[in-house]
Formats: sequence, C-alpha cells, structure tokens
Amino acid sequence: MKKKLHIAVQKSGRLNKDSLQLLSDCGISIDNGKDQLKAIARNFPMEIYYLRNGDIPQYLRDGVVDIAILGENLLVEKGADINIKEKLGFSKCRVSIAVPKEVKYEGIQSLKGKKIATSYPNTVNDFLKEKGIDADLHIINGSVEIAPNIGLSDAVCDIVSSGSTLFKNNLKEVEVLFTSEAVLAASDTLDAEKNELLEKLQFRIQSVLKGRQSKYILMNVPNSSIEKISSILPVLKSPTVLPLAEPGWSSLHSVVNEGTFWKVIDELKEAGAQDILVCPVEKMVL
Repeated sequence: MKKKLHIAVQKSGRLNKDSLQLLSDCGISIDNGKDQLKAIARNFPMEIYYLRNGDIPQYLRDGVVDIAILGENLLVEKGADINIKEKLGFSKCRVSIAVPKEVKYEGIQSLKGKKIATSYPNTVNDFLKEKGIDADLHIINGSVEIAPNIGLSDAVCDIVSSGSTLFKNNLKEVEVLFTSEAVLAASDTLDAEKNELLEKLQFRIQSVLKGRQSKYILMNVPNSSIEKISSILPVLKSPTVLPLAEPGWSSLHSVVNEGTFWKVIDELKEAGAQDILVCPVEKMVL
C-alpha cells in the first residue's frame, strides 16, 4: 500500500483558506466536508488534517503529521527546532509591541518594569533579554489587545497585519520584533518515500509561487528596436519574437517579475515598445 503525505493546516480562518487555495492551485483536489478533522485528496497521495494552530508544532515533532502550512511566527514561538521547507508568501504579518496612544514612548527603555500582555511569551522574553530589559509578562490566549483597556497590562505584544485592531483599541505600534509569513514546515521523521512525495509537492508549490510573482507581457516593437528592448527584459532565456503582418514590426513576448514590473514597463515604452498587453501567469514550470 502506497504511503500518503499527512499535512496539517489551520482548522479555520484566513490561513486555512489561503492554504487550501494553494493546494488547489497545485492541482490537488480535496474532499472537504464541513467540520471534519481530516480530508483525503482525490488525485494526490495526501491526507489533510484540520488542527488548532497552536498544536501543530508538537504534532510535527511527534510525527503525527509529516508537513504543515502555518505561520512562521508560531514556529519562532513554539517550534524553533522544526525545519522550514518553503516560505509561501501569503498571510504576511509582523509580531509587534504596542502601547496606548496617549503613552509617551521613548524607546525600548520605556518598557522597563512594565506589564506586557502576550500570546508569545518565548518570543517576547528572547527579545527583551537581547535588549537587556526586565518586564512582567502576562500570558493571554485570545484577545490580547484589550488588556491595556481593562488595566491588565501597560503594553501588548501580538501579531499585526493591517493595524486596524490596534487602532480600534486605541493602541500604537512601537516595536517590531520580526516579520512573518506562511511557511511549509516538515517533521524530521519522514522516510524516503514520504520525502519523495514532499519533493513533488514542493515542485508544484514553487511553480505556483513563481507564477504568482510573474506577469506575461506582449508588445509590438519596431524591428530596429528588438535588440535594445530585449536587453531591458529580465528573460528566462530570450524573448519570443514573432513577425507582424506590417513590414518592419514584430511582436515580442516575455515574462517580467511583478516586483520590477512598472520599472520595466517605463523602460520598454521609452525604448519604443507599443500596444503592451499584460497577462497573469498561472504557473511557471522551470
């Protein structure tokens, strides 16, 4: 009987949706019933376990699951010994310290002797120790941001995405401990067969992520400018050049990284490119 790869994902929330979308984009179809503990993929040897976020690192250590999609911030707090196989580029956030807006914050020394409410005690302790600051931590599992308003703490340390939750609770961000995103993590108990399955999954994930970061562009260029325009494009090998019906003109096709997209477009226009068409890239298999 062939082995299956057991993957853990968060049982609810935004990370759950983004994780399942990634698997779907990798061509993995999941029989996903409501409120199930696990589901089976129809077209890939995989079982998906829906687990509480905070429990996943221990399940990885114990080999109950082989791999997991979870926040990097959780591994920093509970699973520094667990191997990260791939950064996934979504569910980006930062772990930050915030204080009430009316507090005059004059640097890290302002936290000395203060009460800090957090769900990340190990992370905060390591940060404060590195800075030489003694503070009193209150561990809260839940709505950390309300702690200053009810007199439980002077500051909070929690994950911040847009900052809207801090704003609603009259808090301001004063220290960023680190930035985080979703990652693919693996147990160190995988045998050769499961490692092979993991490599196949990683190949698919990398193809999807590369596609998300790329744009396919088509443009009309005068033949006299092909060489100049080709030198602007950060192509994989060389751009595709197709002759147009109009003499002296060609259609040039290439792939551009989204991070440099507008800079490249400006340079292409200056070099004589016209009628530029931009298309999304679903996947890139390199």
